[in-house]
Amino acid sequence: MSICEYQIKLEQSWKEVLLDEFKKDYMKSLRQFLVNEIKSKKTIYPQGTEIFSAFNHTPFNLVKVVIMGQDPYHGPEQAHGLSFSVKPQIPIPPSLFNIYKELYSDLGIPPANHGYLISWAQQGVLLLNATLTVQKHKAGSHFGYGWEIFTDKVVEILNQRKEKLVFLLWGTPAQKKCAQVDSKKHLVLKAPHPSPLSAFRGFFGCKHFSQANDYLRKQGIETIDWRL
Repeated sequence: MSICEYQIKLEQSWKEVLLDEFKKDYMKSLRQFLVNEIKSKKTIYPQGTEIFSAFNHTPFNLVKVVIMGQDPYHGPEQAHGLSFSVKPQIPIPPSLFNIYKELYSDLGIPPANHGYLISWAQQGVLLLNATLTVQKHKAGSHFGYGWEIFTDKVVEILNQRKEKLVFLLWGTPAQKKCAQVDSKKHLVLKAPHPSPLSAFRGFFGCKHFSQANDYLRKQGIETIDWRL
């Protein structure tokens, strides 16, 4: 697996705004770290071709909504590059199940029987994790190796170069990650994380999905069909 700038497949509109990042020292160090992890026979998720799936499924010029996660799922076959999403046929994780519960409460959308959020991404929902890789069964294992610098730059570019985005920030890490987002240019919605440990502290009842669509509608932007 390599994330060399000459080998990654990055959607063209993202490549235009991010390619310089791949030439920086922190990214070179991150690339070497991942190479060493693979050489040490460690299993890394998601697979190399899916690391940048959030960008490839949601071109820069089509982003309407940003949902910020933390790091990929660390169980087998779960992570595929979109925050909160799992591959078809994989059991729905608890946090995503709670997201579905809020969708039903907010918009009356019945819970899906799968956790594959690709249709959201294709409509302009950037499902971005702060860290894009993780070691099998070790949550947070790739924090501090450079991914956060890269995704900080992504947030910075979105904030500066686009207008009228919706940021859905669930939990303290996501809110800190996007603390510099200009709430005069964008709609910033905050709530506790949908994890079973915190969902009852204010995620349930936050009505972020209807608020997001109300905002987009008022800006003359096509809304998100949250049905799956």
